[in-house]
Amino acid sequence: MGSAALAEAIKGIRNWAMTEGRVAHTPANVKDTFGALVFSDKVQQARLPKPAYKALRDTIMRGEALDASTADAVASALKDWAVEHGASHFTHWFQPLTGITAEKHDSFYGPTADGRALAEFSGKELVRGEPDASSFPSGGIRSTFEARGYTAWDPTSPPWLLVNNNSATLVIPTAFVSWTGAALDKKTPLLRSMEALSTQAVRVLKLFGSAATRVTATFGPEQEYFLVDSNFYFARPDLLNAGRTLFGARPPKGQELEDQYFGSIPERVLACMAEAEAELYKVGVPIKTRHNEVAPSQYEVAPIFESANVATDHQMMTMETLKRVAPKYGLACLLHEKPFAGVNGSGKHLNWSIGDDLGNNLLNPGDTPHLNMQFLFFCTAVIRAVDMSQGLLRMSIAHAGNDHRLGANEAPPAILSVFLGDMLTEIFDQVEGGGAKSTKAGGVLDIGVAALPKLPRDAGDRNRTSPFAFTGNKFEFRAVGSTQNVALPGTCLNVAVAESLDAMATELEAKLAKGESLEAAVAALLRKTIKTHKRIIFNGNGYSNEWQKEAAKRGLLNLKNTVDALPEIVKPSVIKAFEKFKVLTEAELHARYEINLETYCKTINIEAQLMVLMANRYILPAAFEYQKKVGQSVAAARAGGVPSKEGKKVLALIVKLTDAFRAQTERLADALDHNSPSSEKHAKYMRDTIVPAMARLRDLGDQIEVIVPHEVWPLPTYREMLFVK
Repeated sequence: MGSAALAEAIKGIRNWAMTEGRVAHTPANVKDTFGALVFSDKVQQARLPKPAYKALRDTIMRGEALDASTADAVASALKDWAVEHGASHFTHWFQPLTGITAEKHDSFYGPTADGRALAEFSGKELVRGEPDASSFPSGGIRSTFEARGYTAWDPTSPPWLLVNNNSATLVIPTAFVSWTGAALDKKTPLLRSMEALSTQAVRVLKLFGSAATRVTATFGPEQEYFLVDSNFYFARPDLLNAGRTLFGARPPKGQELEDQYFGSIPERVLACMAEAEAELYKVGVPIKTRHNEVAPSQYEVAPIFESANVATDHQMMTMETLKRVAPKYGLACLLHEKPFAGVNGSGKHLNWSIGDDLGNNLLNPGDTPHLNMQFLFFCTAVIRAVDMSQGLLRMSIAHAGNDHRLGANEAPPAILSVFLGDMLTEIFDQVEGGGAKSTKAGGVLDIGVAALPKLPRDAGDRNRTSPFAFTGNKFEFRAVGSTQNVALPGTCLNVAVAESLDAMATELEAKLAKGESLEAAVAALLRKTIKTHKRIIFNGNGYSNEWQKEAAKRGLLNLKNTVDALPEIVKPSVIKAFEKFKVLTEAELHARYEINLETYCKTINIEAQLMVLMANRYILPAAFEYQKKVGQSVAAARAGGVPSKEGKKVLALIVKLTDAFRAQTERLADALDHNSPSSEKHAKYMRDTIVPAMARLRDLGDQIEVIVPHEVWPLPTYREMLFVK
């Protein structure tokens, strides 16, 4: 980056937001602020007539249909509440298959005969909207000329207010379907999968004598992200248009000292975090933790567990809020899985559990898990689900961005396995051997300092190399990418576990029908299931070469990239399960396969075109400029009678690299001029031809960067972007 540009950037950093002594809008009283802009249960109870409130709660808690009169009552109360908070518009907020959210704002106000305006909002407007569906991805479900699509209010996720500097909008979470009823979004299949999982889990609970009538999948998605100065962000076409650096030599210092992790949060970053959290508190997002992550300028935010559907909505709101708040502090929020090569990428660890309507976490082992038949049953069902659905789960986290992350440092491998820890592994070994008789205790950890307390020790350590780890009373799906909507991984996990519970419940019911006792029938079923599916359990180092070999011996899938993983969504067994539980039809699954293939191809194409642009407009001019300066220096030395041997070496090197870089740029540009007869073949072409060509061009460009003088180089470097805060 040129010295003048760097000076200007640093000036911007020092004067960020032009607010010396600025205090972030952290709520003085979180209790009073939390949920202040949410149409919560408390607000509903206060504003709705009792019959309408009861009907709405029955819809939310038990999935009962909402009649028109109740919808009208809710709409009227919603409108009054929103207008009192300054809202003039409402929007049906949905999650199309683009992977982000969508919204169209409509005004509450309409003209009256006497020339005034009146705020109105009917139950019909609340329950259904009709945005144009033609321009959203449909994977062939809809023709381009068939534009009608419907948004359907999701009463299980509370409406909230989006407040900006000069406006407020009532946001109504909705599902999005076509005129034919096909799901065109990520929320609809998630809701269906939650119903399927609840049905099968309740079926199992009844066998164990439980009075529960509903089971809810819960999510707790952690979000990793980078914050860089916006001056640098806007000076990098690749960050601006692709979300990651397509060129960039590694800095002398990266993350090798591990001094960023859990370190002191920089003042500007902390102020940004605090305001983002305050905004999220207002709309009911239960943010719990924030900290520095491992890579320089990398951070993490995590919420408390919620219903999977609400947590998904809140996770999308979290990403949008981080992106919206960061510029106020002269920062840009990068959500890409690998914004910077050579340092850790970003993931979105999806913590998943299930609980019943009696308040019980079904994955809580209790104090004596070896005696807890119900826990062992549900835990075994999850193990079976991951083994049976390895390909489906791997597909659910497959996209171009995550290809840069999976298998790298701090990211799990592409091979799906389950980490149970020492305690549970020992228990399941006992189950397989004939019956669990004991539970390994953690004991007490004596730190060896009299003034410090003795700490209760967990019965097993954690494993950060595992893609799917049991962590006390939940499973952590660590392979999800940081940009992803968690709805798809969550949907696939719900379906996989529903199928597993269904199969195991059917077998258990048959045993009980033959007169076997519950304890004996469960013991036999668990023993058989663990023996069949224990290959998926692995507590070791997922990064090791030995695990790659061992996984192959066990017959586990190793789908190393997106193109290899995507076909798993249209495997016959997957189609059968999704159709059986009425989550997605075969046509809807094939549509998602086509959309994901197209998205992969378009992503790679955008990045490759950006590389060609940056090569021609930024890097080559800088290389030629330096080449000219060195050439003039060598010629001057020769003319002065003192030829420079080292100068000639430098000139030869820059000429060689520049020529090779120019030639590779042309090869990449030519390779992009390609058509394939099918989306599958085109995706393979992008993976096998374009991606390697991009890697070769980057390598040459990065070699040029490290020898071109600072004042000549036109782009912000890693050294600046990662460490100037």
